[in-house]
Amino acid sequence: MIIGFIGFGKVSRTLLKLISSKDVKFITSMEGRSAETQNSIKNENIEVLDTFKQVAIKSDILISATSPKSAPDVALKYGRYAQGIYLDLNNISPDTTDEIGKTVKNLVDGAIIGKIDSDNPVMYISGKKADELLFLNEFITVKKISDNVGDVSILKMLRSTYTKSLSALLIESFEISKTYGLEDEFFDILALTEGDEFRQKSLSRISNTLNSSKRKSEELEEIIEFFNKNDLVMVKAALEKLSR
Repeated sequence: MIIGFIGFGKVSRTLLKLISSKDVKFITSMEGRSAETQNSIKNENIEVLDTFKQVAIKSDILISATSPKSAPDVALKYGRYAQGIYLDLNNISPDTTDEIGKTVKNLVDGAIIGKIDSDNPVMYISGKKADELLFLNEFITVKKISDNVGDVSILKMLRSTYTKSLSALLIESFEISKTYGLEDEFFDILALTEGDEFRQKSLSRISNTLNSSKRKSEELEEIIEFFNKNDLVMVKAALEKLSR
């Protein structure tokens, strides 16, 4: 079996390490890639082809793990050459997933939940061809949601409505606690019910949210646009907070 990667960031590098089998061969290309990415590829046990078109044609499973913004262009340029399964792992909306489905055959909608470089990342998949990827359970936990392409994208957005809204509330509460000089006590009392690791995880979440507030605001805007018929009071409040 041949697995091809379009995009060679943390997701691709981690999957390359996790899916360790003599029956699986990995391929990619350096076409148009940065010097940093090229060096990263050279350090891995992966065959390098001249073009991504060649990667798409030769792959039994073609994995797109680039960025939400570039996902449709990648599908249009290379996905249409894929005869095997096209697994999109980008953080894209259901509308974008539907758009990609019009371009490529055998689309499987996918998402890796949790930190990709953790000991136990979980991959969620949906689509008519999703069953053909369940063999990956030998290397990484894989959960099929349904035969409907787009269901995983909806779940990703629902998860974001919760996590990003929660992050905004956490930031606000933490800011208030600091004005009273009670930030340590604030985390102590929450840890009683939320667990011993709550402080560390919360500070990490706050830092991550503040450092990427623009991108997270854009994701919330996309959520609001897609779920426009639903009651989104908390999500809109989170967007207003992050936009500041």
